Amino acid sequence: MPFVNVYYPEHQLNNKELKKVSNHIHQSLIQHFHIPKEDYFQLFLPYPSQHFFYDSQYLLENGEKRTDPMIYISITCGQGRTIEQKKKLYQSIAEGLHTDLDLSTNNIFITVNETTFENWSFGQGIAQMVNQKEAQ
Repeated sequence: MPFVNVYYPEHQLNNKELKKVSNHIHQSLIQHFHIPKEDYFQLFLPYPSQHFFYDSQYLLENGEKRTDPMIYISITCGQGRTIEQKKKLYQSIAEGLHTDLDLSTNNIFITVNETTFENWSFGQGIAQMVNQKEAQ
């Protein structure tokens, strides 16, 4: 049930590259969060580079620095993943984007926002996840 928002600098990624980013995120979620393949909801939001502010070194190791372009990935999902699953997810996404698109791992910012089942409707005005839990 993850819903993914990806913020990226406008004109930085073409449609083919956006699809690669999407696929890496989705495959990482399948592998590490064990989501169904069909659970695929993502939104890509370009931003003007002058609208994104960040510290170039905050919490990076070994004196590394962030540079443009920064990609911000926000994943909203249900609760219950372990810290280890989250760490593996972050690493998988960052390494995949670095390998396929030559993006610096320093410039890939990922957050996971957990929420309970009653906070989801997948359409039709129905709380499907609550209904599934109640049926079990």
